[in-house]
Amino acid sequence: MNEGTNSVKVVILAGGLGTRLGEETDLRPKPMVEIGGRPILWHIMKIYAAQGYSEFVILLGYKGNHIKEFFANYFLYQGDVTIDLSNNQIEVHRNQSESWKVTLLETGLSSQTGGRILRARDYLGGEDFMLTYGDGVSDVNIAVQLAQHQASPDALVTMTCVQPEPRFGLVDEDANGYIREFHEKPPGDLGWINAGFMICRPGVFDYIKDGDATIFEREPLEALAGDGKLKAYRHHGFWKCMDTLRDKIQLNQMWDQGKAPWKIWD
Repeated sequence: MNEGTNSVKVVILAGGLGTRLGEETDLRPKPMVEIGGRPILWHIMKIYAAQGYSEFVILLGYKGNHIKEFFANYFLYQGDVTIDLSNNQIEVHRNQSESWKVTLLETGLSSQTGGRILRARDYLGGEDFMLTYGDGVSDVNIAVQLAQHQASPDALVTMTCVQPEPRFGLVDEDANGYIREFHEKPPGDLGWINAGFMICRPGVFDYIKDGDATIFEREPLEALAGDGKLKAYRHHGFWKCMDTLRDKIQLNQMWDQGKAPWKIWD
């Protein structure tokens, strides 16, 4: 796939606290927690860039300076450098930087997701945009999703939906407490959930009515659904959210074993 061929911007929510990752997020924001030595935010951006989307608007909040410093010094991390301390000059060798344009927005420490998204409006030029969270990776096919979105002009948001991986076995017991049936992690029984990787039309901003206090996943999405303006794109491939330390370990194991389905780039 070729990088950097589409002008549609990708908005990434990267300001949450990520409290369920424990000590990992005491020192850095959740999107900077690493998979295979790179922040999960980098992996998400690579997913989009591999499909032609290389303009990003990243919505900062908790410890956003870490994300700013990562991109400000990106060339130092990716290439070889010679630093001449006598005259304060840096020479970069074999620069392997990305062909990305990244806008970093401070959206407030306590802002909710809707408030953060609303603050991006002035940077999107009144055009359709991609929207996702800074903690989930997938092999979603953006081109197929976009075609579905464009074929539904009444949809203000097309949301990627997945069936979550079941983590526990289910039991069915009788009146005396004896288990009649046991199902170990039955797939497909848990319905469909919001996986991020959304495509939005500018009209979505009209549904964010309480500014920074707006939780996007509540009033706006509920109202969009009620008005028939929220479309589901069912993704049957890979998706995983790094919500807990267990998730982080699993994602790193996939990467280390060369079995990372979201790695759709060379």
